[in-house]
Amino acid sequence: MQNFTKNQLRKNKKYLELLSKYFPSITSAVSEVINLRAILNLPKATEHFVTDIHGEDQAFNHVIQNGSGAIRRKVMEELGSTVSLEDLEELIPLIYYPEQKLELIKQERSGKYLANWYELTIYRLVKVCRAAAGKYTRSKVRKSLPPDFRYIMDELIQEDEKRYNKKEYYHAIIRSIVEYGVADHFIEEISTVIKRLTTDHLHVIGDIFDRGPAPHHVMDTLMAHHSMDLQWGNHDILWMGAAAGNRACIACAVRIAMRYANTRVLENGYGINMLPLATFAQKTYGDDPCTDFYPKNIADKNASVDVDLISKMHKAISIIQFKVEEQIIDRHPEYHMDDRCLMRAINLDKGTVTVEGKEYALNDTNFPTLDPKHPSKLSDDEEHVMSLLCHSFRHSEKLQRHIRFMYAKGSLYLTYNNNLLYHAIVPLDENGDFDTITYKGQTYSGKCLMDKFDQLAREAYFSNAHENPPKNDFLWFLWCNKKSPLFGKKKMATFERYFIDDKATHFEEKMPYYKLIADSEDIADKILVEFGLDPKDGHIINGHTPVKTKSGESPIRAGGKVLCIDGGFAKAYQKTTGIAGYTLTYNSYGMTLISHQPFESVDKAIRDGVDIKSTKEIVETNARRKMVGDTDIGKKLKDNIYDLEMLIAAYRKGFIKEKI
Repeated sequence: MQNFTKNQLRKNKKYLELLSKYFPSITSAVSEVINLRAILNLPKATEHFVTDIHGEDQAFNHVIQNGSGAIRRKVMEELGSTVSLEDLEELIPLIYYPEQKLELIKQERSGKYLANWYELTIYRLVKVCRAAAGKYTRSKVRKSLPPDFRYIMDELIQEDEKRYNKKEYYHAIIRSIVEYGVADHFIEEISTVIKRLTTDHLHVIGDIFDRGPAPHHVMDTLMAHHSMDLQWGNHDILWMGAAAGNRACIACAVRIAMRYANTRVLENGYGINMLPLATFAQKTYGDDPCTDFYPKNIADKNASVDVDLISKMHKAISIIQFKVEEQIIDRHPEYHMDDRCLMRAINLDKGTVTVEGKEYALNDTNFPTLDPKHPSKLSDDEEHVMSLLCHSFRHSEKLQRHIRFMYAKGSLYLTYNNNLLYHAIVPLDENGDFDTITYKGQTYSGKCLMDKFDQLAREAYFSNAHENPPKNDFLWFLWCNKKSPLFGKKKMATFERYFIDDKATHFEEKMPYYKLIADSEDIADKILVEFGLDPKDGHIINGHTPVKTKSGESPIRAGGKVLCIDGGFAKAYQKTTGIAGYTLTYNSYGMTLISHQPFESVDKAIRDGVDIKSTKEIVETNARRKMVGDTDIGKKLKDNIYDLEMLIAAYRKGFIKEKI
């Protein structure tokens, strides 16, 4: 116990008086210290890292249900030597999807056979749950139990069925669960507890939105998760800007939805009214084939998708986007993006556009709404469409709820257990020094820059959308400016990809960070130190740029200091990456990288036990097993112990009276 001077106790007396309301006696304070010191010696709980989900809700949900293979490993470790492989392959998807799997089981079994199956299955699930609960305090496990079965589960998990005096007591509980017809409910609840205890905390390192069919379902899953945080990705910040009412972000979010024919996320997911855009597009581009705006991955979409209309809507919103982006650039000369004002660089008479001082032929010269004298001005019809879209985004209750959750649980970066999490980059210059940006006369770089951008991103959403210039313009800056830590490229060549055939113009040069961080442990260490972390065992964990595994790229960089875990969750990337994503787990023994093959379907997982095929790679094994005392939570507990020991000393030295 610490030795405290009378001066220390006198100085902190007011705080200690407040603390004494919760611990009114020496005994209560000592009891809490004993509890906290014991917790410090429990094994570190498991963290689960995912990134770049891009709306692939089914694959993401399955990875969450199976804990990147952790559930399967837990079942095999606990039951593998005593239960047949056939029974295990039935039990594992039952834990993933208990409600759906139970329906199939009941179709196959009935009567006495079903009752026997229930009893045996509950017995096995309890054993798995007991193993998953092994690294937690009894108090924490109790808090994880569902109210309906809290007492029963607590008894089953904490008791040993082999104990002679309680053997019949234990089995009587299980028989009664089946006899009184609550076995289904019990199995569903204990499966949830197993998953919750197997993976303690989830990190989502950006890009929930765009490309995939259902980011809104991903958000619903995250909002129901027991413990998680997220770091914003560039595609998230785009939707955050759209929810804030920023016109450029709205137009771009709609454009990407059209590009991947994901109208359902707009209309069904968030109630965005697309009829005005459809009507305008048909009226304005009715005779235009819009060939270069044909949506991607259309073979994966519903056959009822009207490709011709989607293509026209795609072109219409693209032109609107380029115009409103130029309006932002004009409002903010400090963004230094004049070179991206390409609508005003179009020469309709010659059918060309000038990009970076060079003239290129346009592959499409049908710009019926372009006024050469005022190229960034929306036509009256475009203005009407944009106004209605803004209203829809600003008044979508579900979208606003999701975005507020992203602000509440999210940030630009996070330090957690000596790891630094961010989606894309920390801006660096060519020399490897932290790049700078000046805002209102003050220069920011490194951690200070990231903190300032985080603050401005929050202000952009919660400020008045009708300010002039609107603060929500900053969210568009984070989406595509070369100084943005969420973008990491010198330009976004969207216009060039649509309207110029010369592919040299399509190239988006990466910022120096990527070259510098690839092999340099020194740069990684420099970044870790900048954020207050110990480079000896710290890591940078991010995503953003898909790792081209089939081309030999590795997610492990800078001598193991950097882990880039974007391996292609989004189907749009899987041809390039060769896999369907990386995830990472970090438990008391070390870090494990898991690569996943494409997920087939929930139905196959339930009916045939077809899991995601995953490959493990041990990134780092701890020299000694990490305990709670080695974690950020451990640091907080040690602070609490210090305060409680000070309170005990104050009681014993007569500075504070016990409140008995």
